[in-house]
Amino acid sequence: MNSLKNKVAVVTGSARGLGKAIAERFAALGADIVINYSKDATSADEVVSTIKAMGVKVIAVRADISKPAEIAHLFAAAKQQFGKIDIVVANAGVELVDVPVTAFTEEQYDRLFGINTKGAFFTLQEAAKHVADGGRIINIASSTTLFPLEGMGLYGGSKTAPKYLVEVLAKEIGGRGVTVNSIIPYAVDNAGIFTDPHEPSIEWLIAANPMKRLAKVEDVANVAEFFASDLASFVNGQHLLVNGGASH
Repeated sequence: MNSLKNKVAVVTGSARGLGKAIAERFAALGADIVINYSKDATSADEVVSTIKAMGVKVIAVRADISKPAEIAHLFAAAKQQFGKIDIVVANAGVELVDVPVTAFTEEQYDRLFGINTKGAFFTLQEAAKHVADGGRIINIASSTTLFPLEGMGLYGGSKTAPKYLVEVLAKEIGGRGVTVNSIIPYAVDNAGIFTDPHEPSIEWLIAANPMKRLAKVEDVANVAEFFASDLASFVNGQHLLVNGGASH
């Protein structure tokens, strides 16, 4: 079993969904955790309680990831509380589907690119500044960046640029023993927009997947565990597709 004992992990957007699953997995492996949320303090407090019960240290920090000053505050709070940062997961994001290129608005563009692109860029920048030598930086991307689909132009576009930054950053700080990688999940059940089992598009996605299901948050947490562990110490600048073999 991997161990993250004596490590400190910052996971953005970790009050629910993928971020929550990853934070709880890292805590179960012994890491101290910094939970990040933007609005839902109740959910963040629930995650904090769950992680405290695992016998590790945890704090929750409110920060809007679309604002670089608040990202800087998040990292400063983590350093002040724990003295170091070993693992950073740039997970915070928002989704928008079924919106054709001819229909999306400037407001929608600003929101998605503000969080998914600008937020990820400045999270990765702060991670590069503050993560300890030998640390791990993980970006959560989307399979829409590899398989363009109708109605996904804005969302997939906003998730594409951070993948490029991952490859650049991997080269810039690899000499410190820091690895920088992306996880590229398929549509994830009980995360993002797929929290409603009656969502019509779910059945199509299940039928189109060779494994006849959506991804689970645990599937993504499994890969995050690998990237955060010593097993991935020579895996750098990579994007691991977690999609059950789907070709879309």
